[in-house]
Amino acid sequence: MEGESMSNHIALLGDSIFDNRAYTDGDPDVVNHLRDIMPSPWRASLYAIDGDVTTGLKAQLEIVTRDVSHFVISVGGNDALSNMGILATPVNSTTEALMLFANRVAIFEESYRSAIDEALKYGLPTTICTIYNANLGPEVAALARIALMMFNDVILRVAFERHLAVIDLRLICNEPADYALEIEPSGRGGCKIAAAISSSILGRDGSESRSRVFAG
Repeated sequence: MEGESMSNHIALLGDSIFDNRAYTDGDPDVVNHLRDIMPSPWRASLYAIDGDVTTGLKAQLEIVTRDVSHFVISVGGNDALSNMGILATPVNSTTEALMLFANRVAIFEESYRSAIDEALKYGLPTTICTIYNANLGPEVAALARIALMMFNDVILRVAFERHLAVIDLRLICNEPADYALEIEPSGRGGCKIAAAISSSILGRDGSESRSRVFAG
């Protein structure tokens, strides 16, 4: 981290959930929605990188400036996406299918815990986000939701164990118009995500929130 220390500066870290400018069709992205929503003297900066996975979080943290006071992290969706191919893997039993997922989720858990623990070394208030369900076709949506529950279980357990605030994006981006290209936040979705971040940090009345879970 570089620069002088001060408060009221949010760093958005992670993947295209925050770095969604390429998908908004000219509408504001998450960070610009957040800048419009947050009252002065609050500021927001984008460090998230479209396409990053949990292992990319460390590099993002290394360039965060010293004036940042709050982390908001949404990472893990691309890790989960890279494992969705196992939904089509032939198996002989439900037990075998569950073991396939158990092995992949265990690898994800190790990586995710390491990434979040790296962020917590900075000693800043940190909010983390679940992976949303996306806007998938009916043939794969139900299967994807079940699979994502396993990855989201990791995220929620880390949040509760580390006493972190958590935003459940499954309940924030819950309409087709919230998405672009099935899995990216649209301008509308980005606005809803920014509002959730604001409410999670400040509370609905504008005073800094002490709540742990925000789901809409």
